[in-house]
Amino acid sequence: MMQPASAIPFPRLSADIYTQIGDTARRFAEARVRPIAQDLDETERFPAELYAEMAELGLFGITVPEAFGGAGLDALSYAIVMEELSRGYASVADQCGLVELIGALLSFHGSESQRKAYMADVLAVRRRVAYCITEAEAGTDVSGIRTTAVRDGAGWRLSGSKIWIHNAPVADIGFVLARTDPEAGHRGMSIFIVDLHADGVSRGKKEHKMGQRASPVGALHFDGVALADDALLGALNRGFHIMMSVLDKGRIGIGALAVGIAQAGLEAALEYARTRRQFGRAISENQGLQWMLADMQKDITAARALVQRAAMVMDSGASATIDCSIAKCFAGDTAVQHTANAVQIFGGSGYIRGFEVERLYRDAKITQIYEGTNQIQRSIIARELLKA
Repeated sequence: MMQPASAIPFPRLSADIYTQIGDTARRFAEARVRPIAQDLDETERFPAELYAEMAELGLFGITVPEAFGGAGLDALSYAIVMEELSRGYASVADQCGLVELIGALLSFHGSESQRKAYMADVLAVRRRVAYCITEAEAGTDVSGIRTTAVRDGAGWRLSGSKIWIHNAPVADIGFVLARTDPEAGHRGMSIFIVDLHADGVSRGKKEHKMGQRASPVGALHFDGVALADDALLGALNRGFHIMMSVLDKGRIGIGALAVGIAQAGLEAALEYARTRRQFGRAISENQGLQWMLADMQKDITAARALVQRAAMVMDSGASATIDCSIAKCFAGDTAVQHTANAVQIFGGSGYIRGFEVERLYRDAKITQIYEGTNQIQRSIIARELLKA
């Protein structure tokens, strides 16, 4: 059950730290990301130079312990960074979120040798990562995966295909969920760390997406890929549970990303409303438009509060599942609704490629889909309520 308002924990770090990390991300997004966001959307280019700079600034591995090379901060810090980066361009925030999830997997489930082998390169983006779960018949229903890993002497053989995998066209390392006990359902899955340049690995075509177009997505195929025994991440047949252990944090990240998109839409709409003139006056003087702007501010403020609340519950050590689902669901719906309103305020201009609000509207839609559709989030919320 959701924590009562009186039980919400206070932020665990000082206000100065949250201000500092937010300012760092905001300045970077304003100076380096936002000016090229439209070009990245048009070209679908993977902006490796931005990610190298982000690594230097410590914007990857926000919650990864300092002992493992991360910033050692908390989920609230992560939410703040994700929102600020997304306000610049959601594709860039998406990369931050992906590295955060892989960093969490290695931190909590990786062996010492795995952390030594991968963590530094992952956080510095010297080696690009992919989190390989989705299949043609296993999206929302992860239990439907068909990729298998079977014992082969002292190691494993990996076979199967994954689709719509973030970074698949450019990744060096894949964290792949596969069946290791076909008779055990979700209790028979394991995660393997896979060299995506190895024999037997091939890549499908790069998909051309509606939005967040600089986040490359594609398929990965595994044809009897040989894996050493130490490719197994965590315990055998615990892959489903390991995967689920990072989903709540992933939903905080997507919720914050959605808030950043919506905030960028509001800022663009405000500027346009102040300067666009019709019938001899600024359109911002029209009450109907003022109410649209007021609703945008109201809902974005609420979405941000829900995301940050979920992060603080997670940081307290309490179960944050219902909070994370509420935050992700509400923020995703808010981003779609209010980037649509931003387009409406721009009128015909908002429907034209090259205007920021047109891109933001396209970027927003996926926030209702990935990390669990908003329909699934509603089911999770209801399940948690009924459990209580």
